[in-house]
Amino acid sequence: MKRAQTIPMRLLTHRVAAASRMQLRGLASAPSQAYVTPTHTPYAKPSATAEATVARFKEYMLPVYDRPNFVLSHGKGSYMWDTDGNKYLDFSAGIAVNALGHADEGVVKVISEEAGKLIHTSNVYHNEWAPKLAESLVQLTRTGGGLGFQNGESASGESIKVFFANSGTEANEGALKMARRYGKAVWAQSGGSEDACTKDHIVCFENSFHGRSMGALSVTSNPKYQKPFQPLIPHVDVGKLNDIDALEQLITENTCGVIVEPIQGEGGINVPSEEWLRALRKRCNDVNAVLIYDEIQCGLFRSGNIWAHSKLPVDCHPDIITMAKPLANGFPIGALMAKDHVASPMGVGTHGTTFGGSPLSCAVGYHVVQRLSNPKFVAEVAATSRHLDARLSQVAKWYPGLVSEVRGRGLIRGLGFTDVSLPGKVVELARERGVFFLTAGKDAVRLVPSLNVKKEEVDLAMDVLESCLHVVKEQ
Repeated sequence: MKRAQTIPMRLLTHRVAAASRMQLRGLASAPSQAYVTPTHTPYAKPSATAEATVARFKEYMLPVYDRPNFVLSHGKGSYMWDTDGNKYLDFSAGIAVNALGHADEGVVKVISEEAGKLIHTSNVYHNEWAPKLAESLVQLTRTGGGLGFQNGESASGESIKVFFANSGTEANEGALKMARRYGKAVWAQSGGSEDACTKDHIVCFENSFHGRSMGALSVTSNPKYQKPFQPLIPHVDVGKLNDIDALEQLITENTCGVIVEPIQGEGGINVPSEEWLRALRKRCNDVNAVLIYDEIQCGLFRSGNIWAHSKLPVDCHPDIITMAKPLANGFPIGALMAKDHVASPMGVGTHGTTFGGSPLSCAVGYHVVQRLSNPKFVAEVAATSRHLDARLSQVAKWYPGLVSEVRGRGLIRGLGFTDVSLPGKVVELARERGVFFLTAGKDAVRLVPSLNVKKEEVDLAMDVLESCLHVVKEQ
């Protein structure tokens, strides 16, 4: 089978310009069918260069991923190219990682400069960038809201402590360890022996995703991830999102920690209600359990604010926030921030990391955070988010038999489908038309573009999405 050629750049440019002009006049009155015909068909036989790379992957790498038969070579902004020169609009951003897009000049400059000074020192010694990044995250939380802060003030008067890791999974592992350590401290304060401590249960929720290491996997309540590796860590109790009545029996005096995503990512872009989060916070207070918000995918301005919970009242706030994905725009780093009363039992030697908090990763993280928190940048994200929301709302109206709802907020969005077989199909159809989307949970297509994505790029992605839905509907 001969591979279809990609759409000529002049035609692609013309289509984008036409879509942009259409948007200036107002939203369209009918869904786009401009991309009903594929422009980037799957490779029945890759080029010699791509084929050699794919073969090398299969021979030498663990086969835990199912990848399409093309090889990405470089990117710029919201676009990527493969080794055969085909161009793709990336609406997945490395799974919500590349907040500033690909090959950002500022990020490249920081990496180059810091790599010429210090890449790694270990945590035996101080470096200048880790405390700068920690201070920045704390101050932005203080002013932007979250972790007990609102309008610049802490409801409890507590300070915040930061720990740097290498990934989101490691950040969650640190948070779970901190909750266990806190539980033992509470138990000891009540006169009990730490060896006999029963305050060691951890609560998580259905459709969550917190990582793939044994601890994080144990609180990722999805059988397809957990079953091959059971038995997992004991004393993990699983609840249901937004079920207030179940909280009293779910979270008990034996619970040391509760972990939840304020916007579920992998699980389907599901948003807990404010009422439920308030009840969750109250129940944790009642039994003196640590409340952990996993903001690895939804945090750092993806929802429109620094944290997905920033604008919620303080009686909905957590004790610990975990973060990672966009923190250094793809350079590996993770972190947790904790209220002082939860962090205080973690003394010297209770936790550690070889690579976490390196001068290079923290220098990049500091640069990225300054860029993301710039008021002008935040305003642009808000404007683009409103435009994306308007386009998605139209899609839901045009395809009521296929689309069940639009989920999420800001630039973490999910398009729910009535048929669970369709999200994967739509993602594949979109890739054949030069746009990368993701699935989420069983029934959703996930849209998590770079935070600096342009409106005309949103229009192109939505035109492709609408065309794919037309194809599905006609099949």
